[in-house]
Amino acid sequence: MIEAADSAAYDLENDARVAQRDEKVPGYLIGSILAVGSLAFLGILTETVMTVLFPQLMHEFNVDTATVQWVTTIYILMVGAIMPLSSFLKRRFTSKSLFVFALALAIVGPIIVFFSTQFWMVLLARVIQGIGSGIATPLMMNIILEQSPRSKVGRLIGVGSLVITVAPAIGPTVGGALSAVMPWKTILLLTIPILLIISLPVGLKSIRQTVAPVQAQLNMVGFVTIFLALVGMVLGINRIGAGISDMVAGQAAASSMVIGVVSLVIGVASLVFFCWSSRRSFSPLLRLGWMRDPIALLHVLPYLMMPMLGIGFGYVITTLGQLSMGQSALVAGLLVLPGALIGAFFAPVGGMLYDRFGARGPILVPMGLAMVGLVLMFVFSAHMTPLMLAVFYFIFGVGYSLGLSNIMTDGIAGIPGPFVPDGNAVFQTSLQFGGAFGMTLFSTIIAVAQAGHGAEGSADYMRATAMGGTYVFLAMIIIAAISMVCLAVAIHMRAKRDGEQSVEEGIR
Repeated sequence: MIEAADSAAYDLENDARVAQRDEKVPGYLIGSILAVGSLAFLGILTETVMTVLFPQLMHEFNVDTATVQWVTTIYILMVGAIMPLSSFLKRRFTSKSLFVFALALAIVGPIIVFFSTQFWMVLLARVIQGIGSGIATPLMMNIILEQSPRSKVGRLIGVGSLVITVAPAIGPTVGGALSAVMPWKTILLLTIPILLIISLPVGLKSIRQTVAPVQAQLNMVGFVTIFLALVGMVLGINRIGAGISDMVAGQAAASSMVIGVVSLVIGVASLVFFCWSSRRSFSPLLRLGWMRDPIALLHVLPYLMMPMLGIGFGYVITTLGQLSMGQSALVAGLLVLPGALIGAFFAPVGGMLYDRFGARGPILVPMGLAMVGLVLMFVFSAHMTPLMLAVFYFIFGVGYSLGLSNIMTDGIAGIPGPFVPDGNAVFQTSLQFGGAFGMTLFSTIIAVAQAGHGAEGSADYMRATAMGGTYVFLAMIIIAAISMVCLAVAIHMRAKRDGEQSVEEGIR
């Protein structure tokens, strides 16, 4: 009798696994991902299109390296500042209305850029575009998490990550190619027809509302404090770096250093206050109780640190290609393309491996591969050629893309169901803030290395830029190593916890 019961239980479990494998992804869900994903894709594309145009912007608006990077950094900051609102927005508004609003902002931004005559106008346009992307990206992930079949979550999150990672891959190349045949101000206008012809009609037809909106109240204190935290910390690093650059160049640095230190203190204090108030508020902007679990926290930290590298590379490689190796904007953009584009297409593969084999191999092995690419860049940095840089970045890009989405998938898998939107918001905010922080940190390191080494284009300036790249690669290795340790510990802790729970269930 016992054997028959065990056999029946095994058959039921096997049938359930077969049924899960046979689950189909609904057509409307594919359309929703296409519509919102294309909106998020174009937003992120414009983020990295601008990085390869930095030398042109520096000349046109007479700004330095540390200042021009704000074209990208302020965009990422706005994306990161809006993403904590995604949990509230999901509860308060319909998915379709959020989609239409984000799409409208994505159209307004390029129009302002086209008519810009001052650097602040470009920054204003990037703020508007950042708000739109800050709504679109978590909306896409929330739709996947809420509406996809359970057995397909990993691979669909991989598809979502593909959208997020392919855009940075082709951004520098697109920017470099288009800047060779048209004025840089018109490049962003090319996104508007795609949004109106593809994204809008598909989204209006496909996006569905599975949970009715509620009259949720916005916690303004929480929003203001998290915004101050993000801006303060990134601005602080940027200004401190600018102050160090001024000191190295023998210029006055007191004002930059004071602004940097004050901003950094305000940013850190605001972050601490946000976390403290979120745990005590009746209606917090983000519910953070799930982060008391060390396993969840050890997933969030790498998802904050690894995008520092993934997004920061868009700036680092194109800057080294142009200012250290003397290549054109087009060639500098092409250096990013193979690793980022081909690597990005591995994101769904990584998700499928996670669905099949679990977390350990599909996360730690790709992260190890990414580390190999970083170590090679550092070792050969003094004699780097464009081809070597492209090959080493290809190694990094494949590992990064295979593993990154699995970090989020595995982290969210341990969050109780009602808090999944909050978890998604935290992970998406971490990704964007990590990208902004990495962009600022690496541009600051290179700017400090360049200070006092002559005019742009001189041999001394090119050598200094290359040395800045060496320091950047070393910083990247340290960041990746910390991330790998966090993930290894988290995976070990979860395996141990699951084993203990199995023993307890067996005793019962």
